[in-house]
Amino acid sequence: MADSKVETISRLAQWRIDNFGPSSYKKSDPFKVGIWNWYLSIEKNRYLCIRLFPEPSRASKEQPPIARFVLRISNASANNRRPLISPVHERLLRTSEDFVWSVDSTFHGRFIIDVEFLDLKICPLNGGEPSSTWPSDGMMQSVSTQGTLQCLSRMLDEAIHADVTIHTAEGTLSAHKAILSASSPVFQSMFHHNLKEKESSTIYIQDMTLESCMTLLSYLYGTIKQEDFWKHRVSLLGAANKYDIAALKDACEESLLEDINTMNVLERLQEAWLYQLNKLKKGCMIYLFDFGKIYDVRDEISNFLRQADRELMVEMFQEVITVWKPV
Repeated sequence: MADSKVETISRLAQWRIDNFGPSSYKKSDPFKVGIWNWYLSIEKNRYLCIRLFPEPSRASKEQPPIARFVLRISNASANNRRPLISPVHERLLRTSEDFVWSVDSTFHGRFIIDVEFLDLKICPLNGGEPSSTWPSDGMMQSVSTQGTLQCLSRMLDEAIHADVTIHTAEGTLSAHKAILSASSPVFQSMFHHNLKEKESSTIYIQDMTLESCMTLLSYLYGTIKQEDFWKHRVSLLGAANKYDIAALKDACEESLLEDINTMNVLERLQEAWLYQLNKLKKGCMIYLFDFGKIYDVRDEISNFLRQADRELMVEMFQEVITVWKPV
């Protein structure tokens, strides 16, 4: 059925229900968030009971999820979109009996259920601390390159045969022209032509802090840690754009697309426009308009629009027309 489909974007899942009588039961199609497939179900008798549970599978049995999430339910009518919002729940979820949210309401007909996952952890069956699937779900170092990466790490940390000095906003770092040139055509041009950087063996990167610039270097030397990438990804995005490091720019865009929420969506939209990140821009537009989150940032949107580029405002208006055209 059409109204059993759940749409997802980033960590948000939205279930639009077009027809729900005064006493009935519905179960959604499976949808994937994290490494698990999920279901939502609703049942109405005295209360409206909403359940969230993982699909029975080997993954949910061997690595059951601990989910931290918020549920919202709202009328589908554009004239009344103020939602009922659950408390923040954190539960170990194995079956449909592990969580139920009972709402004392008169919701029927067309309405929308959102579930926003704030965190997903894997619960180890043999004990130990649960580990989050976000943001450390990607290993940036392969076993086959460990020896080389250790050598590069020593070159950077101990400045072995370093031949270029980088001045940041907070201090200086040492690096190697060959590594920088191989990673960035902009750096290569600096050292290849008769520019001041070639003559002085000095680069000024004063729009980055010492820590964020060190994270940039650790990326170029292949030794970056996931937590450092996560912490400095916005600064890294600016550097990747400035120095034409395409792979890093793509990685930053994918990362910023992963955790869009109402607190950062407008900032992400501005970054997407500034750095021409079409996937991130589209993701923010979908989050705001297709998923109706524009109502949750109504206090911030006026100031955003006053400062936004005119072409961006035109694109936002076109998206509104596309999403909210009469049925």
